[in-house]
Amino acid sequence: MDPLGDVRTAEPAAEPARMSRRQTLTLISMASAVKKGASQTVVGLIFGCYAICNLIGSLVLGRYIVQIGTKFMLVAGLFVSSGCTIMFGLLDRAPAGPTFIALCFIVRSVDAVGFAAAMTSTFAMTAKIFPNNVATVLGSLEIFTGLGLILGPPVGGWFYHSFGYEVPFLLLGCLLLVMVPFNIYVLPSIEADPSKDSFLRLLSHVKVLLICFVIFTLSSGLGFFDATLSLFAMKTFNLSPGYVGLIMLGLSLPYCLASPLIGYFTDKYPNSRIGLTVTGGVLTALGFCLLGPAPFLHIPSQLWLLVLMLGIIGFSLGMTAIPTFPEIIVCARERGLEEGLSTLGMVSGLFGAFWSTGMFYGPIVGGLISQHLSFQWAAAIQGGLGLLAALLLGGYSLCERRRGSEQQTEDSTPLLSGGSA
Repeated sequence: MDPLGDVRTAEPAAEPARMSRRQTLTLISMASAVKKGASQTVVGLIFGCYAICNLIGSLVLGRYIVQIGTKFMLVAGLFVSSGCTIMFGLLDRAPAGPTFIALCFIVRSVDAVGFAAAMTSTFAMTAKIFPNNVATVLGSLEIFTGLGLILGPPVGGWFYHSFGYEVPFLLLGCLLLVMVPFNIYVLPSIEADPSKDSFLRLLSHVKVLLICFVIFTLSSGLGFFDATLSLFAMKTFNLSPGYVGLIMLGLSLPYCLASPLIGYFTDKYPNSRIGLTVTGGVLTALGFCLLGPAPFLHIPSQLWLLVLMLGIIGFSLGMTAIPTFPEIIVCARERGLEEGLSTLGMVSGLFGAFWSTGMFYGPIVGGLISQHLSFQWAAAIQGGLGLLAALLLGGYSLCERRRGSEQQTEDSTPLLSGGSA
């Protein structure tokens, strides 16, 4: 979710048009940071602080979305993100050393809060305006995410190599800035009363905790790819960075195609959400185990298998991720939380917080396991984490359904006895 996300390679000059926009901008900014005297550890902390600030921002803004206002939060988030993106492009002019490093931390942290505001308000507003088609709308939005990943690399890479460091950031920032007046004009203002409910009450529902665990495993898996997949592919199959970027399309394209279909299906058949989430989680785990493949399978690494598993993971991510947000909304209603914008804001904030936690965990832990063991073992462990989350959610849902059936049987028994008498 991070517009300046994680790095996958360290050779920006090699076939840049095939790298993702996130890779391109991240490589540019990291190269600038190293040039300005920042160590690799400091560079990692600069980009790691984004996830932490995004987590905190999602929770705080989700809790007070009614007091702030959804429209204002979205517009303000876009404005802040656009300004920070432009400032990040101008940081190359700052003096090297502590001043540059401090400015990097400040800009990244503020940008994370702005992005959290935009995403939290977007999710809440979507659920409020389209209460019966939440998954369909969110799934459709992922199409535009895919278009950005596909069109961003050639455009951003060309501008960087033609005009230098600042231009990609300035263009992206100005594009976000143009969206500010557009959203002010188009978006409706939503009035609501604050709720006394809290995140603790929402998280007291066991199913919500398990769904959040699923969300965490999804984002940590994507973060794991950012930190490890490129190096593994280049080392194992002798691929150039550009071809690694093409391989990553095997992940993004199936996800973009699956998301709107899964969204439409789960809105039409709401009872299928948990089943699709669990099935998607199992398929994702299988994909991770065969990605390396896992050492205990004794299967040699093959490029076609890697691409095939990325496609399966991309499709299964759509199966798993899209149903989670509307399902948490249903759980909130079952828990007795007030139906309204305040609850939707908390659900959005909770989703964003656990997604950010996974994006922080995935690259760090995945990178450490890959360094000390191997990519194959790291992928298998990541798959095992996703499998655990899917099985826990599936098992709890089955137990919950069985308890509901038994309760319904007990409630109907006195009526049958009375009728017989």
